[in-house]
Amino acid sequence: MAPIFGESQFALNQHGKLRNQDLAARVDAIITAGLRPELFAERGIVAVSRRLLIATLAVLVIAGFGFRVSSLGAEGLSEDELNKLQAVADYREHGLTSANGEHPLLMKALQTCSLVLVDKWNSVSFLGARNPVSPETALRLPGAIFGALTSILIYLLATELFGAEVGLIAAALWAFDPSAIGFNRIAKEDTFLLFFFLLANVFWLRGQRVAESEPHSRPEKYYWATAAMFGAMLASKYLPQLITITISYYWVFQRLPETRWRLGKKRMLTFFAITGVVFLLLNPTILLPATWKQIGLFAGQKLIGHDGYEFMGQLYSHLLTDWLQGIPWYFYHVFVAVKLPLLTLAGFLVGLPLLFRRKLGDGRYFVMIWLFLWMMMFSFAGGKFTRYFTVALPGVLITAAIGVQFAGRWLADRLARFLSADWPRVYVRAGLAVLVVLTALKATVDIAPHFRFYTNALGGGVAKEGYYFPHDEFYDASMRDVMFEVAKRAKPGAKVASESPTLASYYAQRANRPDLVCVLLSDPNALQQLSEGDFLIDARGRRYFSNELIRSVLQQSSSAAFHVSIGPVPSASVYQLDKHSQEAISEAARRLPPLAQSFYPIGNLPGSATRQR
Repeated sequence: MAPIFGESQFALNQHGKLRNQDLAARVDAIITAGLRPELFAERGIVAVSRRLLIATLAVLVIAGFGFRVSSLGAEGLSEDELNKLQAVADYREHGLTSANGEHPLLMKALQTCSLVLVDKWNSVSFLGARNPVSPETALRLPGAIFGALTSILIYLLATELFGAEVGLIAAALWAFDPSAIGFNRIAKEDTFLLFFFLLANVFWLRGQRVAESEPHSRPEKYYWATAAMFGAMLASKYLPQLITITISYYWVFQRLPETRWRLGKKRMLTFFAITGVVFLLLNPTILLPATWKQIGLFAGQKLIGHDGYEFMGQLYSHLLTDWLQGIPWYFYHVFVAVKLPLLTLAGFLVGLPLLFRRKLGDGRYFVMIWLFLWMMMFSFAGGKFTRYFTVALPGVLITAAIGVQFAGRWLADRLARFLSADWPRVYVRAGLAVLVVLTALKATVDIAPHFRFYTNALGGGVAKEGYYFPHDEFYDASMRDVMFEVAKRAKPGAKVASESPTLASYYAQRANRPDLVCVLLSDPNALQQLSEGDFLIDARGRRYFSNELIRSVLQQSSSAAFHVSIGPVPSASVYQLDKHSQEAISEAARRLPPLAQSFYPIGNLPGSATRQR
């Protein structure tokens, strides 16, 4: 690893090119338009052959993919993931429809391809019989692939801004970060959103460099590639706000008279036209009227199935428009503090103030705008999920890589002067970078395959796994095991009450118990119809205002028939009603408002007096 992080060995001319060196054998120094970093001015280039660079990135991608795909079906589907599976089934039966239409098509199209291939795999006797692939694995596989490939994009982006050393450190941190792996292992849109966001900005920054430093080259191809990738990004998730990050960075340079990086109105209109065309090509279901109806319901917050979110042991309302009255603004700040490996967190804390130093170069503006605008978009909305942080996490890791590089240079320079030797300038810097990456790797190995549970020592470690963000950490992962066990114990036609009745019904079918009747735990009418021998599932991460009373009565009136854990973390308690507990639940249900009123408005919620703001 020493050569990768080694001291600069070759001089640059004023245009940022090597003098009298074989460019094919070395990695070019990246001096993006207007980016003149003085903080690491002695860097020159990173002395590493292209083959070694490619091999290093390949190792990161392969190792990262290994973590992302290993035991990919170890956890059951979440309710959100089941919606994707049902949409894929609808596409396969009826062609393109508005199923799950509040979300774009691109990810579901990739999942459809994955499920078709897995069905063919499983249908081949000598493959499917020996190594069958589960629906959970098939549905999540595209995200695992794109998540692993994201390391390359992070390298390219960070290298364009800050040099190859920062790029390699950031790429390695992404490959082995437990939270990054956890986000990539769920079948949700955020992984694809991030992938195309990064790819778009790789092209954008390359276009900036060509426009500024290569006057005889035409940068338009990079602009149009950026526009196309933004179309793919929007076809992954309806989040056009992210384009403001790129455009804001562009406008930072427009008031500088010497700037040659100017698109003009005509090219800017062409840019957005290309974005729109690619978006339509990759998301044709947007043209269906039923899709717009689904989008309208989603935008109007009428598809929210539950009335709260548990964060650090407290319940909060979960409407986006609750703003500061919803989930606290510091939600994502806590996530960074407790979910990053400690040395990665330390690198981020060192790197963050460096972003405000001119000596870091103008590339810092891109990361600053990225993190600032993302926080403005998501921190103050009342509804939050940890997976939304997927898009911001690479910015945090790039900042951490800057901090690691700076700390390594600072320590190496002092040791070199103290020892009157040059070797610390190579090996100390390399050693610190490797140490930081290895601590992330160890954290990942220790928590596998339940990566979302990782909590660092600052957050309490193993004892606090599942405490801070239970909805996102548990994510219905134990429902499969719960229902398979209920299927063994339940009488014919038994009712099963949970906060995920559709998911429970799916796994009841998988367990060959289609007779089981799955109902909503928050539905007072359904609870009053329960009888002796029926089951209630108290799953961690599914605590809401609407079920607080029922959960309390259940825990006081009965003992759990069995418990289910995810690894060492208790995840669900399952109760089988006897006469006493059935009467207690029925009486409590009669005191609850009807289901239609038990959600919003907030003032009608049971237990709302204890709500934390």
